[in-house]
Amino acid sequence: MPDKNEILTPEDVKELAPLYDAVILALKQVYDPEIPVNIYDLGLIYELNISKAREVFIKMTFTAPNCPMADEVMADVQHSVEMTPGVKKCTIELTFEPVWDQSMLSDEARIALGFDPEL
Repeated sequence: MPDKNEILTPEDVKELAPLYDAVILALKQVYDPEIPVNIYDLGLIYELNISKAREVFIKMTFTAPNCPMADEVMADVQHSVEMTPGVKKCTIELTFEPVWDQSMLSDEARIALGFDPEL
């Protein structure tokens, strides 16, 4: 896991910004098998950090703690992120705190699921 105490300079942040965007794009390629929305827009990614060494740390959850496809989805996340050019390593931590709820959906996910994006 990247050192959470690592201080990034403004130059580091500027240099890592394209990689951060690429990792988000990679996460948007992974879909929940039961919901036709990617895990990023579902709000399943709670934390995304990239170290100077280009190691990615992701803290994520699932819509339900007993998700039968959890291992498969986490493997898809790992593969998708590690295949992103420039990423050296990806570490994933699974958490259920806080518990996921519909308020974590992006506007795009709300529209895709037929919800009012204003709520």
